[in-house]
Amino acid sequence: MAIALRTLVEEADRFLNAARIGDYCPNGLQVEGRPQVRRIVSGVTASQALLDAAVEAEADVLLVHHGYFWKGEDACITGIKRRRLQTLLSHDISLLAYHLPLDLHPEVGNNVQLARQLDITVEGPLDADNPKVVGLLGSLAEPVSARDFARRVQEVLGREPLLVEGAGMIRRIGWCTGGGQGYIDNAIAAGVDLFLSGEASEQTFHSARENGISFIAAGHHATERYGVQALGEYLARRFAVEHLFIDCPNPI
Repeated sequence: MAIALRTLVEEADRFLNAARIGDYCPNGLQVEGRPQVRRIVSGVTASQALLDAAVEAEADVLLVHHGYFWKGEDACITGIKRRRLQTLLSHDISLLAYHLPLDLHPEVGNNVQLARQLDITVEGPLDADNPKVVGLLGSLAEPVSARDFARRVQEVLGREPLLVEGAGMIRRIGWCTGGGQGYIDNAIAAGVDLFLSGEASEQTFHSARENGISFIAAGHHATERYGVQALGEYLARRFAVEHLFIDCPNPI
């Protein structure tokens, strides 16, 4: 079965409430391809490797979390940008990208989906007084050591995380997928035992250590694989089209 590209995009925009969320890039249809959609390929980042895999899989739409045209980037179509766009255009593949709308969504969002993977019960936003903070706050059913929780992260994500181990057991957790390490201070203010993000900055270590909490950096790519899969599956069910997630490994 095929669905009109326009219908698919309109539903994704509506479902994610994309128009109401400010961002550093355009959300939605970034590159227009063929007008009918039978197969969606999803992935984390619209890299050349994912583009080539989408071509091989005969995708009509490539659905990603990290697309193109970021604020402040060079607008010239040269180098890897030219090659990437040429791949999409020459194979008539549409690029559909959602950044913050996919982080924030309460059903298919990266943060909610990661919580489900790690058996964290979501309690609410990391900072209810600051809507710009994307992360969430939650808890484990039973307290565990920081090392045991780090092992759980490694088993689920298939990647050894960076652990800064605090003194106590872990029950209350704050987290923000991807490059959300800057929210550690919000997590500390919320009284967490551990803060988890995709990346770490030099000062993250000191914030965790001097405030007596544990910190895990589990990988930007690794923590953001699940939202785009869930969105692709939602669209596939909604319109009875095919969906295939392709993971292009990234150690960062």
